[in-house]
Amino acid sequence: MHPPETETETRRARRVVAAIPARYGSTRLPGKALLELAGRPMVEHVWRRVQAAQGLDRVVVLTDDDRILRVVEGFGGEAELTPLDCASGTDRIAWAAHRWSCDAVVNVQGDEPLIDPEGISRIASHLREHPEDSVVTLAADAEPGDLETPSVVKAVLDRRGYALYFSRAPIPFPRQAGGARPLRHLGIYGYRRDTLLELARLEPTPLERSESLEQLRALENGIPIRVLTGARPSWGVDTPADAVAAAERLAGAPFPGGG
Repeated sequence: MHPPETETETRRARRVVAAIPARYGSTRLPGKALLELAGRPMVEHVWRRVQAAQGLDRVVVLTDDDRILRVVEGFGGEAELTPLDCASGTDRIAWAAHRWSCDAVVNVQGDEPLIDPEGISRIASHLREHPEDSVVTLAADAEPGDLETPSVVKAVLDRRGYALYFSRAPIPFPRQAGGARPLRHLGIYGYRRDTLLELARLEPTPLERSESLEQLRALENGIPIRVLTGARPSWGVDTPADAVAAAERLAGAPFPGGG
């Protein structure tokens, strides 16, 4: 007879789903999920890298468009259709997660074709082993030029490794030498399922609106975000210039899963 589970064991994530939100509409790059990079659609690059991660029970693309659904199914991936009016990637995942049987969800942005599978594995492992953390994300050391680039989100942390703030502005401001090293936030989150559903029920917050950063909704509502540092950098695609840079990097990188 097995001994009864402790509360901590009960709260550990037994089933972790990775979700990739990929809407068709985009102000600067319409249909960017299907944008060809190094001979493959961007959504396939993201899906292959997520598939290469450890500790996931399922990988699914969530989209609002049949074109993306057909492309994902065409390369052997799994996809679900979600409503057009989901305001953010988090809202899109929460809408789908209402029907899922899982304990935790990893949200990998659909415009991160260079996301590191090892980082995704770290998120999944942390969700399983640290039930006290409701939201987990990654950060890498900032590179030259990151502080001045609004499309690169910066993070500042407390001494325990929890986020104090995220911003598109240069934080921490380098007024004196020897201060905190700047960190580049990566577009990946892990959520306890109940926390994800709670966040989706909350209204957008003032700081979230100012920065256009949905993770600030959690901080403004007192939900701590654990930040795992030392991750490998990733490069999102928000502009045509980002797409050119990503294609150049992908051309010299091995393609996960081969093919």
